[in-house]
Amino acid sequence: QVQLVESGGGLVQPGGSLRVSCAASGFTFNSYYMSWVRQAPGKGLEWVLSSVSSGTTYYADSVKGRFAISRDNAKNTLYLEMNNLKPEDTALYYCARARLGTMDRFEYWGQGTQVTVSS
Repeated sequence: QVQLVESGGGLVQPGGSLRVSCAASGFTFNSYYMSWVRQAPGKGLEWVLSSVSSGTTYYADSVKGRFAISRDNAKNTLYLEMNNLKPEDTALYYCARARLGTMDRFEYWGQGTQVTVSS
């Protein structure tokens, strides 16, 4: 069964860095586009980044230059590297799998990991 499990969230000070992970199982990981989506308090879902197996990456303007997505296909793991964190980055971060042949039609989600940016 498809399963996505995020981990690595926590409390970090503004300007700090954090890496969160998503362990995937139940499917051929390298066949799918993977994305990070977040939900800030009181706000709706916001797409953040997407990665394809070829290395192509897409970013939301709000995180470009600060966040990076990567994947270790051998470990079936997706990563989100966050640098120069801002309070507005505080959110529940989800990894999501796109439907085959799509980049942003998300069909599976993890439980999310909380990232809180505060001094």
